[in-house]
Amino acid sequence: MKAFPTAALYPLGSALLLLLAPSCMSVKPFMKATPSAAISNRLPAVEVTADQGPLVMNDGALPEDPLEVFRKECQTNLAEPTDSASFGYARFVVKEVNTTRTGRGLQALQFVTFFIPSVFGAPLEWYQTKLQAEVQVTNANGDLLGTYKGTGTSKVKVAMYHGFSQSDAPRLADVMAMRAALAQIRPQLDTAAARLRPLLLAGGTVENPTLTKSVTSDRQ
Repeated sequence: MKAFPTAALYPLGSALLLLLAPSCMSVKPFMKATPSAAISNRLPAVEVTADQGPLVMNDGALPEDPLEVFRKECQTNLAEPTDSASFGYARFVVKEVNTTRTGRGLQALQFVTFFIPSVFGAPLEWYQTKLQAEVQVTNANGDLLGTYKGTGTSKVKVAMYHGFSQSDAPRLADVMAMRAALAQIRPQLDTAAARLRPLLLAGGTVENPTLTKSVTSDRQ
């Protein structure tokens, strides 16, 4: 767990923080989990791309996270699997993002009490992300067929036992906000699927698709 800059002023508190650092919750299950809520009429297999936009300036999500989050969303809920071809593109674009840290005043209390409240699950702070994103659907020729927008918010607690480390919390907050935005976009695609499906199929297949390879590797 990332050490606090002022912890050196409190040797005992710093020692307790380092001792208890492995007791933070593991972020891995939360990073891998994609809500299962498949639309009723899935799109044909599509080539999945992503643009991290302003997330590139954030301290949370890694550069590959937007594509990975959207790829799993498409595989789980939006598009059909394929063994040979992709019909058009689905692009996930992050348009705006804002991350704030709240409850940092609790850290002063933790320092004064040598982090003893942390043992009982008292939080150190929260990371909150608000994110606006859209999904753009185009056919194989690049013709835009529809744009669908959503806003996602998240709140991730930094704490021992019942929270996450300061190094993991910002990334998880961004990922959860992306998933929340996609949850708003999902019913829009469900409604539009009857129109999009024949247009994607009529547009033909994407040359040299990469989606098939990624789907296969996930299932091995």
